[in-house]
Amino acid sequence: MRDSAVLHIKGRVLVGPAAEGSAWDVRDELWVVDGKITYDRPTAARDVRTLEGWVLPGLVDAHCHVGLDTHGAVDESTSEKQALAEREVGALLLRDAGSPANTRWIDERDDLPRIIRAGRHIARTKRYIRNYAHEIEPEELVAYVAREARRGDGWVKLVGDWIDREAGDLTACWPRAEVEAAIAEAHRLGARVTAHCFAEETLAPLVEAGIDCVEHATGLTEDTIPLFAERGVAIVPTLVNIATFPKLATAGEGKFPRWADHMRRLHERRYDTVRAAYDAGVPIYTGTDAGGSLPHGLVGQEVAELVKAGLPTTAALSAATWGARAWLGRPGLTEGASADLVVYESDPRADVRVLTAPRRVVLRGRVVG
Repeated sequence: MRDSAVLHIKGRVLVGPAAEGSAWDVRDELWVVDGKITYDRPTAARDVRTLEGWVLPGLVDAHCHVGLDTHGAVDESTSEKQALAEREVGALLLRDAGSPANTRWIDERDDLPRIIRAGRHIARTKRYIRNYAHEIEPEELVAYVAREARRGDGWVKLVGDWIDREAGDLTACWPRAEVEAAIAEAHRLGARVTAHCFAEETLAPLVEAGIDCVEHATGLTEDTIPLFAERGVAIVPTLVNIATFPKLATAGEGKFPRWADHMRRLHERRYDTVRAAYDAGVPIYTGTDAGGSLPHGLVGQEVAELVKAGLPTTAALSAATWGARAWLGRPGLTEGASADLVVYESDPRADVRVLTAPRRVVLRGRVVG
């Protein structure tokens, strides 16, 4: 499509829930002119292409890893395929929650999703997946957080807990004082901090230290959920990843039976955990953890998992669209915003499974799928 072409998108444009909560801002049409959204009909458009259907803002995968596979950093060709797999399902805004690869070149590609990076994971020495993270000791944490705050796009990613081979189970990776200092330094530099956390005892110290988000958060309990809600700490549950816990437990129970049992228990209560967090008012956003052992392009399945956990459809959709974009500081279907949107055959509010099969994908005003 040429830059001069105009898109006319009509049907039902789901701009988002209205302020009062139950009502909706639904429009009959929008236009795309020079790559931007407008609700005013252009007066002199000659080359017009019409698309019809149900329209959402480009989906958000708020926890994925472009540039990473099970062995570590990947080459640019593989990174490109990962980004294209996200684009194919309408995931047009990605929060890259840690990658050792330099993917800045993607920012120069108008045909690839936008990425908000958290730099490279920061983990305790020999306490995470090999070749993924900076592996350091607590006295180095502040310096490395400052480094990744400057490298990233407003986020830093810590590995909050992992299996401790001596304990034979999940344990926290960082002392409280060092975490507090590191989070304070990230905030001073204008970055938010998130952490990979599976275990229960890891959570309260991180929240009390001022963390902004927790990935996975399988260890949430009735004691820590109110703390998250009070402090406004978001979670990205990655339920499509938590589904792999039984397989991981089976593979590791020979060496670490306590850990395997723990992982199974976290898996068994995963839906109850997420629903309890939602009921308490904890902000929840969609993420898939794609790029490690999982393929990219699973955000539609993650929305369906949130619904299965008991979130209302509107809340699950918001976790992948309007709400997630606002949380990450990016616009939705607003006047003058970049035209990053997805067109569906039917109403996603009636059945979120339609998210896995977009009719059309529009990125920066161009039809790319």
